[in-house]
Amino acid sequence: MGDVVSAHLDESRREMITARTGGVFRDFSDVYEQQYAVALFNSVRYEIEGGGGPQSQLLHRKDPLAGRSIFSGSLFQYQEESRKWRNRFVSVPNSYIIGLYERKTSHDRGLHPKVSINCAGYKALTSMEEYMELINTSLPDIKAKAASNPFIKCASQFPLILWHPYARHHYFCVMTEKEQTKWHAVLQDCVRHSNNGLSEDCSVQTPAFTDSVRLFRQAKGNYGTWDMMCGKPPQILANLVMETLHPELRSLIGPRLRGKMQQRQRHWMLISDAVYKQVLTQTSFQYDALVDSCEAQRAPLDARLRTDMDQMITSKEHVSGKIRALVLPKAEQTLRTNVQPYTSSILEALMEPTSRGFSEVRDVFFREMVEISKNSLNGGGKDKLGDNMERLSMLAFHPVKMQSCYEKVEQLNLEGLQQRFDVASPSVFVSRAQILMREQMDNAVYTFEQLLHQSLETKGEEDMCKTMQCCQDRVLKKYDYDSSTVRKKFFREALLQIIIPYMLKQLSPSCLPELPRFKELIFEDFSRFLLVENMFEELVLQSVSKDIMMAVKEAAVQRRHNLYRDSIILTNSDPNLHLLGESSAVDWAAEFGADEPEGPTGGDGVKGGGSASRRRQVVSMIQLDGLPLSFESCMEVPGVELIPEEDDEMCEEEEEEDLGPSEDPKSPDSVNEIRGLINPVVALGRPVVEETKSDITNGTEPTTGTVTLEDSVQMDVTPVREDVPMKSPRDKTSPQTILQELMGSKKQEVDTAEAAIQNAIEIAVQEDDSEKIAEVSTAESDNESSPAPQVVTDSSLQNDSGFQSQANEGQEEDEPQPITNGLNGEDNIIDPMDVEVVLA
Repeated sequence: MGDVVSAHLDESRREMITARTGGVFRDFSDVYEQQYAVALFNSVRYEIEGGGGPQSQLLHRKDPLAGRSIFSGSLFQYQEESRKWRNRFVSVPNSYIIGLYERKTSHDRGLHPKVSINCAGYKALTSMEEYMELINTSLPDIKAKAASNPFIKCASQFPLILWHPYARHHYFCVMTEKEQTKWHAVLQDCVRHSNNGLSEDCSVQTPAFTDSVRLFRQAKGNYGTWDMMCGKPPQILANLVMETLHPELRSLIGPRLRGKMQQRQRHWMLISDAVYKQVLTQTSFQYDALVDSCEAQRAPLDARLRTDMDQMITSKEHVSGKIRALVLPKAEQTLRTNVQPYTSSILEALMEPTSRGFSEVRDVFFREMVEISKNSLNGGGKDKLGDNMERLSMLAFHPVKMQSCYEKVEQLNLEGLQQRFDVASPSVFVSRAQILMREQMDNAVYTFEQLLHQSLETKGEEDMCKTMQCCQDRVLKKYDYDSSTVRKKFFREALLQIIIPYMLKQLSPSCLPELPRFKELIFEDFSRFLLVENMFEELVLQSVSKDIMMAVKEAAVQRRHNLYRDSIILTNSDPNLHLLGESSAVDWAAEFGADEPEGPTGGDGVKGGGSASRRRQVVSMIQLDGLPLSFESCMEVPGVELIPEEDDEMCEEEEEEDLGPSEDPKSPDSVNEIRGLINPVVALGRPVVEETKSDITNGTEPTTGTVTLEDSVQMDVTPVREDVPMKSPRDKTSPQTILQELMGSKKQEVDTAEAAIQNAIEIAVQEDDSEKIAEVSTAESDNESSPAPQVVTDSSLQNDSGFQSQANEGQEEDEPQPITNGLNGEDNIIDPMDVEVVLA
């Protein structure tokens, strides 16, 4: 294959590629130097004047992936040189750069991987048909049949392909559909992280680079979003060069390729990869030199800015006022006719899937809390808590568990609006929303960790379940507020990304020729920091921002998609919480892990396999089902038991096995035995309520009986067995806690009833009505013969999480109503001890 590349990329063509890359970079560097000074001016001004939005309620983890690997496992890779499939051990560190090793021992010995894959710009595919659709566009004159493979024969029917428009493609396969689903989530996570964009911590370099790329493409007539704005700056610059260079080379080299259709496609991909590597090498070197030269001038520029900042701001406002008189009437006309009629449609298309995704993040977090609470109720000790919290701490970075959240946002569809507003694809907004979802999940988890750790230090380990419940409710309430704030910001940014390029494209032909005359109004000393082109774009942004803010505010006022109104501000509502954010991360394995004796070193070189090894665990494990150990599955990696990845069907099978007859003499084996513990007494003449419950332990059909208010008071709550897990995945609190709350509520009602009886007697005495006195006295004597009822239920129990349960309207009085915890109705049904006592 090297002969094919060298034959079509001879010395003259390589020199042409180098010259073309250098020309593009020179034009870009001129724009970057101008935008660097403007970005420095904006950064210093923001630092001096201050500003910012609402304060986040959740804590932020500084480095959540420190000392951890993301995931690892084994799969088959296609070797293009030998045209064979080989088993490879895959390990992804916290940089999300995929490393492929010949075997796991090579990874454990610290050797360099055979292949490293930076997934920026890639797409993860799971079918050859989808891959063929993309391949057919590589060479326009070469078409392949829809059902044919390009040039490889997959070793199984479950392929995994990483596709890139310019770089080398990578082919993998697994043996089962289950493993394909898991690995696809892993590869998508790598792509998502690599495409996340530039770090916002660089307040000067990042805006300078992004504005330079945007202005450079606008000068070429390319407005709107750009799918290849992903990866590090050298990769983005390489994509910028390939955007124009790739079509030229394809039209020049494509007709000269010889051989069969599949062979020509393969040769072209090899040539494209060689060109991309050459361009990337050149842009990496040149960009580093450009940044160094700009950073060398930063100190004197910063000093000048701080000295003349007031005069610069005054000068900018003066010139902006002149430009506004030219731009504003045209901008308002374009807004009224071409933008405002479509704003609500765009916003609705963004809000629906995004809100579902953030709601799913909340549900996933809640389900993890339920699992930890169940383990605590079932006798989990200190070591069990350490394992559970270690698992929870990496929930946001577990690709399989977070996949259900990401899939909600992938339904975002802007069809019908993309062509009008020149939006390449919604993938830019989908990826950004998914990154925000992951950040919010990690913030919620980290806040819960800090709150729980503080509570355990203060109150001890007694009544741990109740402590966890209180921390959970606080975190959910803060998550509701923060997710609303983050979503509204995301909606505003997305609308700006869609509308601003369209506005600039409409206004530039008439406004840009008029801008040079405004340069005369700027002092020469300030001309490097104040550019009329940037002022023009800022004015267009201001004209659009007002309508966007109003559209988002109207959506929040309507309380659609659980958005808080802007008037609801929780700033400093919990000032003590933010003090916890300054403390170091909690090492649950060290504080609450089991004390294990020293033993042989584990896979990470740490003795024992206790807390030290868990601190360096792999977040997610992918294991090939049914393969022998010779394939080196991930079962050998320490920490796999901390992140179970069983399917729902497997969990149900294991649950059914655990639901057999109990061997604990203190625990009833059926609902009938539980009913034997109840003393049925009818008091106050209240009607009985039907109670239906399946005999889970015996696997029989549901039985129906009658339980009164007094029956629930006399119920003997047996302790939870350690060997049988809680059956319902939605339990939030212990049965004892529920009964205590119900008994406390009923006591107030009974006191009210007794006062009413006493009042009736007094009235009867005053009226000298002997019949009423006898009637009331008889009823009181009957009540004294039975214990006073102490339980009452409320079908809309709720916590302070901000979400209210749905009311049980339209139901008959004798219809059993489930007890919920107030978190979105039926998804959070409380079923203590698998005994449902339903009260009127």
